[in-house]
Amino acid sequence: MSSTSSVHCGDSFVALNIAVLTVSDTREEHNDTSGQALVERLQAAGHTLAAKEISKDDVYQLRAIVSKWIADDSIHVILTTGGTGFTARDNTPEALLPLFDKDIEGFGEVFRTISLAEIGTSTIQSRAFGGMANRTVVLSVPGSTNACKTAWDKLIVEQLDASHRPCNFVPHLNFK
Repeated sequence: MSSTSSVHCGDSFVALNIAVLTVSDTREEHNDTSGQALVERLQAAGHTLAAKEISKDDVYQLRAIVSKWIADDSIHVILTTGGTGFTARDNTPEALLPLFDKDIEGFGEVFRTISLAEIGTSTIQSRAFGGMANRTVVLSVPGSTNACKTAWDKLIVEQLDASHRPCNFVPHLNFK
């Protein structure tokens, strides 16, 4: 598909290249259950894992990794997990929001609405967010494995499916 592709709502499924970033000062590949949950789900849905990394919760390291992926025309979606809370080391929003061309305000709002049924009012401590940068969707969710499963199963999977109606993110992505 070209960058002027006419992928529209209602089209058949399009496999996307998705990168996953786990933000954590303590996790390593062997105990990264949140990142692994996202990888398993995206692959089960028919998408391709384009890249996977674990990074310390450092503003500049996060920006460097995500900026590299945003600049890579073969990556359509970036999913991050972790660093969205209120501790001094939770810096994912501060790191990534300046990179966005457009915010996806509804992503965090809908995620917190869905989470309300699962974790009650504790959902207000989630700073889940999303945005578009260089025609790449970036979605950031909390670091808990359950939060990742909830985000994918009840929100992300449909928005990354070209056949989902009335709309989805696929027509807005860069296909070169």
